[in-house]
Amino acid sequence: MWVTSTPETALTPTAIALGNFDGVHRGHQQVLQPILAAKSSQTVYTTVVSFNPHPREYFTRQPKALLTPLAEKAEQLEKQNIEQLVLLPFDRELAALSPQAFVEKILVQQLNARLVSVGADFCFGRDRAGTAQDLQRIAATAGIEVAIASLQTNGGDRISSSAIRQALLECNIETANGLLGRPYTLTGIVKAGQKLGRTIGFPTANLDLPERKFLPGNGVYSVWVSIEGEARSNHLGVMNLGRRPTVENRDRPLPEIHLLDWSGDLYERTLTVKLERFLRPEQKFNSLSDLKAQIAQDCQAAKQILNYEM
Repeated sequence: MWVTSTPETALTPTAIALGNFDGVHRGHQQVLQPILAAKSSQTVYTTVVSFNPHPREYFTRQPKALLTPLAEKAEQLEKQNIEQLVLLPFDRELAALSPQAFVEKILVQQLNARLVSVGADFCFGRDRAGTAQDLQRIAATAGIEVAIASLQTNGGDRISSSAIRQALLECNIETANGLLGRPYTLTGIVKAGQKLGRTIGFPTANLDLPERKFLPGNGVYSVWVSIEGEARSNHLGVMNLGRRPTVENRDRPLPEIHLLDWSGDLYERTLTVKLERFLRPEQKFNSLSDLKAQIAQDCQAAKQILNYEM
């Protein structure tokens, strides 16, 4: 997939899905459908146009944790058969564009859009003054069709990035995965730790994640793990996310993964961890033997849960 932060270098003409697309969740996938369908009837590049940094981050000057940092967003969009990701630099100039100017400068002149798809709650232009209906009206004068995707729900709840974040914070993994349409994943490189786990019979892989990756609530999870470069797709595992109060009480939560069916050296290898179920909150134990006994129980619980779902 072609990724560019310079709209002038985009492949054109385009069929565009416009928005932030953090998470590439089920609601986002509905916004993608019209541009994917357009590919069958006209010569266009299926394109997601997003913003970097996130507009909320630009205005608040506060870093925003992301469900899908850039590399992960690109990977998920490519799985949806998107050919191009255009990251508009969100700066003072872009923020000052009126809805009319945004359409003329970005969509018409730079991206040669033939079709634009947005969600029903999409807003754009200076002070978020433009609505999806405004986009439809303005774009029509330039001969650009605009598709407006209805808001998607799951069990009566609206599917949104905010709802997914809230579910993850509450350790409600089933709800988060249902809204996403896939398991929530953590992808990172295994780094050396204190190697305490191996001394109690449960070696763990310490995962170094992208700094901006959104983390779920602290606790212990049953997970499936894939190892980059290995043919086998999934390993059963238990992940602890937290501050290790029994032995360290660190400042920043860190995911540590114990694979139930694998042994060997994982240092500097990339793991992708799929969160399946929340097992229990993180807790402090009186001794390493108590910790060891609890980890054994966690492993047994993971086996029962994940084997049952296979």
